[in-house]
Amino acid sequence: MLLAAAVLSASAAGGFLLHHLAVRHRQTLYPVPALSVAAPPPAPQPPSPVRRIPEWLPDITLPGPDGTAHRLTDWKGRPLVINFWATWCEPCRREIPLLKSLRRERSAQGLEIVGVALDMRDAVRQYAASSRIDYPLLVGEEGGLAAVSAFGMDTVLPFSVFVDRSGRVITLKVGELHRDEALFILDRVDEVDAGRVSLETARGQIAQAVQRLNALREASGG
Repeated sequence: MLLAAAVLSASAAGGFLLHHLAVRHRQTLYPVPALSVAAPPPAPQPPSPVRRIPEWLPDITLPGPDGTAHRLTDWKGRPLVINFWATWCEPCRREIPLLKSLRRERSAQGLEIVGVALDMRDAVRQYAASSRIDYPLLVGEEGGLAAVSAFGMDTVLPFSVFVDRSGRVITLKVGELHRDEALFILDRVDEVDAGRVSLETARGQIAQAVQRLNALREASGG
């Protein structure tokens, strides 16, 4: 099943919010920083079950920066991009102007962007104000890791989930989202919503296009 287009494999231990990672690279994926807690060696554990990207939007509830609880399913009925990010994540910050412009440009289609910040509430509130983020934000200070797991992901940032009007997860893009990728994926979401292409066809087209666009970006060094 072609759910995660051009997924870059990476994983990190649980816990977050303590350190801004200093590594800078255009395609860097940022593992959520781990808590520095001394602990005895863990006892051997059975293998963890394989997590899968869900077919449908999970019914996740998280607070906004003002503390008001919101459910992701509150936005069902419109095309949706759920962007997992943090204020200390450099590629996450670079995505914000794109996400703002996509929401504005696709307002006629009803597109909504929802940012899920794996960060502290005060940091999110301050960064949102300084960056003039105008799309809804949820704060994963508590419950953020469970939200990540619900999408079948490890704690690696950024990643974006594309969902159609009915709540089906069309694809999941790991790593910094670029305009050409976003436009192609959103066009496929619109075609699925209109019934012009099947879900599996759209996923196949997205996987091929993202691979091609990434190769062109690498070749041009851009």
